[in-house]
Parts: sequence; structure tokens; C-alpha cells
Amino acid sequence: MDKQQEALEVIRRGTHEILVEEELVKKIAENRPLRVKAGFDPTAPDLHLGHTVLINKLRQLQDLGHTVLFLIGDFTGRIGDPSGKNVTRKPLTEAEVMENAQTYKDQVFKVLDPVKTQVVFNSEWMSKMSASDLIGLAAQQTVARMLERDDFEKRYKSNQPIAIHEFLYPLVQGYDSVAMQADIELGGTDQKFNLLMGRELQKGRGQEPQVVITMPLLEGLDGVQKMSKSLGNYVGIDEAPGVMFNKLVSMPDSLIWRYFELLSFKSLAEIDQLKKDVEQGANPRDIKILLARELIERFHGEEAAANAHKSAGNRLGEGELPEDLLEVDVDLEGEADLPIAAIINRAGLTANGAQAKDAVKRGAVKVDHQVVDEAFRLAKGSEQVIQVGKKNYAKVRLV
Repeated sequence: MDKQQEALEVIRRGTHEILVEEELVKKIAENRPLRVKAGFDPTAPDLHLGHTVLINKLRQLQDLGHTVLFLIGDFTGRIGDPSGKNVTRKPLTEAEVMENAQTYKDQVFKVLDPVKTQVVFNSEWMSKMSASDLIGLAAQQTVARMLERDDFEKRYKSNQPIAIHEFLYPLVQGYDSVAMQADIELGGTDQKFNLLMGRELQKGRGQEPQVVITMPLLEGLDGVQKMSKSLGNYVGIDEAPGVMFNKLVSMPDSLIWRYFELLSFKSLAEIDQLKKDVEQGANPRDIKILLARELIERFHGEEAAANAHKSAGNRLGEGELPEDLLEVDVDLEGEADLPIAAIINRAGLTANGAQAKDAVKRGAVKVDHQVVDEAFRLAKGSEQVIQVGKKNYAKVRLV
């Protein structure tokens, strides 16, 4: 396999779609550093492993010799990305945008090579646009074309309001590709319409259109819904090493190879060998530990990865609390107290309410080292160490 074919295999790994792959082959054959764009609206600065699926692909492209243009959408962030939303998003203030942007930069360089990364802000060119320029940009697309977007179409048919400025979002994102002369743009599957807009606007400006690469949305630890902080099925990249270790080693076996494909930097040959090891009787838990250590080393360093298991609850049975004990506030939402099953579910110590009730029934839940039953309740103002099973635990405050 020649170098160009090897590069193509690396780029294909884990991708959902490449549009158009034939164009990508031609760009690779030019044997020059390609300009790889990825845009981030700084609206949620706490990244989890789901966010890193795209960032990992950027790093792989850097390792192939290409330049990443990490676009902070400080201008588009003030519009509010409507992708996947059924209501108009509240725009951010300039101060909020810049604060979140700094947090993004601090986090992404745990994966990306700073030397091969250009951090840019789209206000650099968008703030210089006159009203006439913006009208000219808007004139390049029709309302009918905008309503082809799934989320806009659903809102229109259900009589949900669509603000005029929301139509500007995909146009501005597309114009970013023109301003940056992007060769490739990456985004999640929910960004496909916006990414293709960049191709259209580049063609209209006489540029060679960018190749669009969409990355899948990573399933969360429940193995069903996409990883999301609001669903509690996430692994945050800034979470303590012991917490990360806990979560990854406790994930369902069904997620192992999906996570290796999208999150690990091991080669496909190495992953295939691990699959064979499992087929021949290796313990899946040992494979999860390999992944956990790789990811913890990436975000916390080699020493933290080597010692993560020590702070993941191995001493909890002896009554000794680890230094990185997770602390969680549980909102009673107006109630005076709550049953223990509801508390551990809201605290994210189980994937859902059914698992919480089952854990309590099995006697797998301890409060301050004492097993509790289904009748056990905690009142507002309580603060206890709660353990679910051998590994999941946290200091929980009821507020």
C-alpha cells in the first residue's frame, strides 16, 4: 500500500461520510499541506469524549502533514447555531464568547499539535462586512433552499418561529470556508447542510470546493443515546483520572470497539489484534483498562494514567476516600427529600432510573459505607458519600 493510500485509510477511519471522496484523492495526490477547517461556536466550553471524535480526526490529519485551521466562531456564536434545535437559540454576549473560546483553546491542545494548528476567529473578516456585503451574501441562497434543512423544515411545518438571523448562520459558516480557502472541512453529521454550504459558496467565488468530512456522534456510556452532559452518560476530558477510569471500565462491552475506533490512536491492526485476544478468551475488562489508560494519559499525563486505578475506588471498601472524590449537587426541585434510587440517578451514578432501582434492590448501594434499602431517603441539606456497586461513588449534596 503506497503512502497516499495509507493516508486515505487513516482519513476514512471512523468517518460517517466523505463528500466527495474522489476530490479528496486528488487533493492528497497534490502532495502539499492541505488546509483543514473545523469550526467551534464557543457555547459549551466543557468538552467530553464525544467532542473529541472530531478533534482526534484533526490530529490524525496533522500527523499526515496537514494544517488545522481551528476556527473559533466568535461572530457566529453571537447568532446562535440553530442546528438540531426546535427553538431559536439565545445569542451569547461578546464576553461570554471570549471566555468560552479561551477554555476551548486550553482543552483542545491536549489533543492537537499547537505547531500545526492555526487558531482563527471569524470576526476577523465578518466584522469588516458592510450591510451591502451581507445582503449580497444572503442573495446567494433562497428561502426554499434554507427550508431544505431538516430542523428548519420541521419548525416551519409545526409553526415554530424561525428568526431571519438564523438563516444567516449557514451562510456565514459557508463564507468562513471562502475566507479561509479551506481544502477540507470537518463537522458532525448534524452539520452536513452547513458544511455543504461552504462548497457552494466557494464554487460561486471561483475557488476549488472543499471536501466535506462528517464524523459520527459518539454514543454515551449507556450505549444508546449520544454522549451528553445533560443525559449523564458522558466522560469529561477534565474529569479526575479516577473518575474517567471508573466510567470507562464500567461501560458496556458493546461499546468497546466503537470507542477504540473513534477515540483511540492505536492502529487498526492493533485493534484487530485486541479483538482476536477477546475472541480467544481475554477479559473485556482488561481491554477497557487499556483504553482508559490511553485516554487518561492523553488528558492528564503518564503518571496519572498509571495510578488512575488507585483513585478509582479500590480503597473505598476499606473506608479510605480517594483524593479526587467526585462531588455532585443534586437538585431536589422543591421536594423536601428524595428516595435513594432517585438521588443516585440524578447524581449520574447510574445510567437511568431503572438501573438505580435495580441497584438498590440488589443491596449494591451504600450511604456512608452502610447498605441502604428502597425506603431510605435523604433530605435537603444532606451531604453523604454514596457508593453504587464497587466502583461508582461520589460525595452527594442535596440542594
